[in-house]
Amino acid sequence: MPTRVLIAVGRQVWRDALRVAFSQWDVGIVAETGDGRDAVALAITHRPDVVVIESVMPGLNGPDATRMILAEVPSVAVIVVSPYADWDVVTRSMRAGASAYVLSDGGLDELRMALTEVENKRVYISAAAEAAVLSSLDRFGKDVTANILTPREREVLQLLSEGKPTKETADILKISAKTVETHRRHVMKKLGIYTVAGLTKFAIRTRLISLDD
Repeated sequence: MPTRVLIAVGRQVWRDALRVAFSQWDVGIVAETGDGRDAVALAITHRPDVVVIESVMPGLNGPDATRMILAEVPSVAVIVVSPYADWDVVTRSMRAGASAYVLSDGGLDELRMALTEVENKRVYISAAAEAAVLSSLDRFGKDVTANILTPREREVLQLLSEGKPTKETADILKISAKTVETHRRHVMKKLGIYTVAGLTKFAIRTRLISLDD
């Protein structure tokens, strides 16, 4: 059965491009809108598999619309498409519950990768967006981990960044593997970094770990 998608994109040119692309990808479009509040209402009515929504829209912005959609339709995967790669927009989107964050200048190829990932229940974030997040976090340095992450989250971040697998991390901290995974998800959402490689780079930059032997 084709994936059922709601298009919530303010710019008509993008809606037109998505309509053509989805017809080639065996994706069914349940509805389209260019308004954020309409997107919430349409998601509740049609209960799609995926919502593709712009970060900035008339009526209601993408992150806030994402939060409202997921409150009513928790099974849906939301892909936020945005021209912005800064830390604030990325983290607001992901904290709202988005499954993917794609930069609009990445084109349709990247959107297709994001769609494939969320169909398989995985999180996707544009490499360019993640790089920009890391660059933004450089301005805050150690204060980010001190003020945003809990002590336990910093411990988990350090061990995972040092290459420790989940089970070993759990053994060291004397907690369950499930709890380690929960902390990892919280760290990712708080920092807006969604790959282990990205977390490792962040840990090095904030001096949680060292490259020295």
